[in-house]
Amino acid sequence: MFSTFLFLHSWLRWIILVLALVIIVKSIMGMSGNKDYLKGDNIMASSFVGLLDLQFLFGIVMYFWLSPITSGAWSGDISPMKDAGIRYWAVEHLAMMLIAIVLAHIGKAKAKRLSESSKKFKIQAIFFGIALLLILSRIPWGESIRLFRM
Repeated sequence: MFSTFLFLHSWLRWIILVLALVIIVKSIMGMSGNKDYLKGDNIMASSFVGLLDLQFLFGIVMYFWLSPITSGAWSGDISPMKDAGIRYWAVEHLAMMLIAIVLAHIGKAKAKRLSESSKKFKIQAIFFGIALLLILSRIPWGESIRLFRM
């Protein structure tokens, strides 16, 4: 069960990253080119936030019920703060991703309330851009086995 969730969590990441890049580029172009914020822009932003929520759900299931790393981290045998590898998965990864998801939700909600297209694009570019940077900061890039799970 853990390997299934890990596979889904790993591959959903790539869809989220590509979608985030597309939205940010479109937002920058829309902001600078005085383009209208269309229904398709709203659908992409909603999809991005929804996929982040799904990704978070997969992560939470693994964190609390399936992961041998986090279950060992909180069992009391080892302090997660003393071991960098365990701290990364038990604290840093979760905290940073949660902050990124909250920022994406705030950006989507703020953009939804605005009526001017250029302001909607600007808010999306800022909030989704920061969320993307936070996500990128906590992907284990140095561990190639974790990047493409088969």
